[in-house]
This record gives sequence, structure tokens and C-alpha cells, in this order.
Amino acid sequence: MSRIVAVVSGGIDSVTMAHHLAAEGHELQVLAVDYGQRHRKELEFAAAAAERLGAPYEEVDLRSLRGVMRGSSLTDPSVAVPRPDQPAGGNPNIVPNRNAVLLSVAFALAVTVSADAVAFGVMAEDVGPSDTSPEFLRLFLAMERVATKGSLPPEVELLAPLIDLPKTGVVALGEKLGVPWELTWTCFRGEDIHCGACAACSERRGAFADLGITDPTVYREPWTPR
Repeated sequence: MSRIVAVVSGGIDSVTMAHHLAAEGHELQVLAVDYGQRHRKELEFAAAAAERLGAPYEEVDLRSLRGVMRGSSLTDPSVAVPRPDQPAGGNPNIVPNRNAVLLSVAFALAVTVSADAVAFGVMAEDVGPSDTSPEFLRLFLAMERVATKGSLPPEVELLAPLIDLPKTGVVALGEKLGVPWELTWTCFRGEDIHCGACAACSERRGAFADLGITDPTVYREPWTPR
């Protein structure tokens, strides 16, 4: 058993990861970060996951980063959240370098709670952006082992237990673990209910449909199969 700082957003991937690590018998410290995201509603679900798993919960307020990380639909109110069927220049749903910031906070907390590892909920379909790639995770860990030398064990780890799983694999694992899907949040728009049309909602709906598993989520827009 290890003590692990689990970075949990409240979405399907990170919540499933937390359930997976808890099922393996690890002692979790759940960390959520408010970085000014449009869909900060997800933080409620991160807190709920921590309570459900009996894990301490830490929420860090970095909302002022919204101004620094402008230009993304997730952090900039002037950038609309596009639908998957609406062409958009670049990838407005990506926040460059966000994960380096989140993981830096996670390793700072790891020092405070004397953790053996930090866990991050990236999955196979996330590895396109450079700060979710295996190379980034490997090099970031190498940097943190230097930055925390003398404060954390030299063999401290950065875990990504879902990195080889597609979204359908994550949902299948979560179903096996009994993850309550209605207590996860996916939508990029962060309104009262899931919009059902943004890229995140479409990916979520598609995964459940592909597996033939009932998705208990309430969506505003009807489902158009991929």
C-alpha cells in the first residue's frame, strides 16, 4: 500500500482512477484544482468522490490563472466551446501547459503529506496534447525528483494507471468498480446539466453507447450517434 496524491477533476477518467487506486488498497489524498475553468462545477464531483472513498480532500484556488491561460474555451469566456461537428481553428479545448501547473501543485502536496506517488488520470485518447504524453510524464517526474530531493523518497512515482485505456476501457473499468456515473461531471460548458453536444459530452455518450451501458447522465441536447 502506498500513500498517493490523486489529482481528481470530477470527470469519468480521474474518478475511475481514484476508485481503482482505492480498490488496490492505496491510501489516497485527493487533490482538485480550481484554475478558473469554465466547467468548475466539476469540483463538486471531485469532492464527492473523495468523501465516497473516505479520502482527505484538498481544493486549491488558482482562479487567477484564468487571465494567464486565456485563449482556451475552458478558461476564456470570450472563446466559445465548439461542437465536434463545428470546425474550429486549432484546438480551443486545450489549455497548453495546464498539466504542468496541476502536477507541480500535486507534488507540493505530496511533500506536505509525505506521499509515495502522484497519480494523474490521463487515458489513451488524451495523449495527443504534449502535456499528457508519456514523454512529458517521464520528464516531469525526473524534474520533480530533483525538485523534491530530500523531501520525498528518491523513487517517488508519477502514476498514470489509465494511460493505455481508451474511453470505453475507462468506462468498462469504472462499471466493474461500481463508479456512480451520475456523480461525475464531463461537460466543458459547466451549466446546470450536461449540454450533450460539446466534445467531452460526445465522447462520454459515445463510450457508453459503444459498450451498451446505460448512461444515467441528463443531457440538454438529444444524442446523435457518431
